[in-house]
Amino acid sequence: MLTHLSIKNFALIDDLNVSFSRGFTTITGETGAGKSILLDGLSMVLGKRADLSSLRDTERKCIIEAGFEVGSFELQPLFEKLDLDYELHTIIRREILPSGKSRAFVNDVPVTLDILTQLGRRLIDIHSQHQTLQLTEQDFQLKVIDAIADNRKLLSVYSDKLKRFRKLQAELEDLKEQQQTALKEQDYNGFLLQELREARLEPGIQEELESEYEALNNVEVIMEQLGAGDQLLNDEQVGVLTLLRELRNASQKLTGFGPKYQSLNERIQALIIEADDIADEFSALERSVESDPGQLELVGNQLRILYDLQKKHGVTGIEDLLAIREELEKKVSSSEDLEEEINSKEKELSALVSSLDALSDELHSRRLKVLPEFAERMEKRLHPLGMPNASFKLELVPSREYKSSGKETLSLLFSANKGTGYGDLKKIASGGELSRIMLTIKSILAEYEPLPTMMFDEIDTGVSGEISSRMGDIMMGMSKSMQIFTITHLPQVASKGDQHFKVYKIDEDGVTHTKMKALDTEERILELAQMLGGNDVSDSAVAHARQLLN
Repeated sequence: MLTHLSIKNFALIDDLNVSFSRGFTTITGETGAGKSILLDGLSMVLGKRADLSSLRDTERKCIIEAGFEVGSFELQPLFEKLDLDYELHTIIRREILPSGKSRAFVNDVPVTLDILTQLGRRLIDIHSQHQTLQLTEQDFQLKVIDAIADNRKLLSVYSDKLKRFRKLQAELEDLKEQQQTALKEQDYNGFLLQELREARLEPGIQEELESEYEALNNVEVIMEQLGAGDQLLNDEQVGVLTLLRELRNASQKLTGFGPKYQSLNERIQALIIEADDIADEFSALERSVESDPGQLELVGNQLRILYDLQKKHGVTGIEDLLAIREELEKKVSSSEDLEEEINSKEKELSALVSSLDALSDELHSRRLKVLPEFAERMEKRLHPLGMPNASFKLELVPSREYKSSGKETLSLLFSANKGTGYGDLKKIASGGELSRIMLTIKSILAEYEPLPTMMFDEIDTGVSGEISSRMGDIMMGMSKSMQIFTITHLPQVASKGDQHFKVYKIDEDGVTHTKMKALDTEERILELAQMLGGNDVSDSAVAHARQLLN
């Protein structure tokens, strides 16, 4: 239940701090006094979006704080699900900074608006005047039937599967679009890939081919130079090897004169060994080199293929072509992978369809059982509210699509008078009738939904006299099991409250402020008398007010 509400720097409220008790609380005040501001402030605590226009003084931050006793309402699992600290006395705080930034806290832990909204739905049901219009919407009507049919767990399972179904549908559609795109590109990508595969690309292949081409293309020059080198090395008169051997003979004669001459001789011997090896390689290369026009043409063709591929793909090296080949291989094979993934998701989707159909059938069956009971209870409770001939006709209409609450819609038709046909609520019912129907529905919902607090904003609009008194009795009855607030302009309803607050405006230093105060017995009598007869309070109005309170 709501234990206190503190509002600072919000709209016409500078600083407001009020405490609330259990039972039935009534709130009154003249039109424009700021009752809607109070509701807006509370709505902000429950997750409503805020903006800078909410600040009374744009130089200071706005702080709205509400305290809730939650120990009796089995909310600990919800706190754990939302990863919140569970406290028997939970504090929710909302701040709007002068920059326009908004922050929210639950028990001093920062939370998102989404979490705040989820928690708020389980703490207070605020019925605004706008919400009465929801009475004519199918989703709201079906929600009432589901509450009576105790479909919460079933709907939770259905909702989870429906989310997966819709996500899977989107994924499948995206995959099929990818597949169509891939199929269009498949032939072209396959052709490009085949070209690259036939080129037999390997790292370093271009450098090898270019080197071989240069050698084949200059074979005569190579042979001429190899021959010259062989002559220089092996000439009997002045060849390098002949001269080195003579040098070795000279150095050998010096080896007996000390280690330094021995070392010199060893170095000359190493030179002869290396020169012999070089001479052998010159001879071998000279024998191996020969003109091969066929190989020259083959190597030239391979290089032209590589150069053409590089130009075609706008790259400058073999590594780039290898990367393109790898990417093309992925694209070509991805169509096969896509087909497998599509088949897998289609199987999962088929299983989900079967599961959703089964859940929809069960929801339909459970709803069908409670429709007569709901209609009977509504008619019975509306009779004392001045609608003795109210009659409802309910029907579940199958749908081809999966909706948020199953595979059907609810047709709720209404007749207010005998001898008249049934029609849509929004076309048949008056404003006063809609208010009474909504209160009746809320009173039924309160028996099935474990809400700590319910707040009505002028639910008695369009009614007066004895009917409003009976509506007050209904809210009094509801307050035995939950905390009830009502904002009202009717003294018959205001007098039923266990606690009575008045919202009013005052001007201080040329500035208008909205205030709120709890009324004692005498103040309540005066307030009710003014509601009955205006500001000029008569003795009869005071007597009537006392009678209402008694």
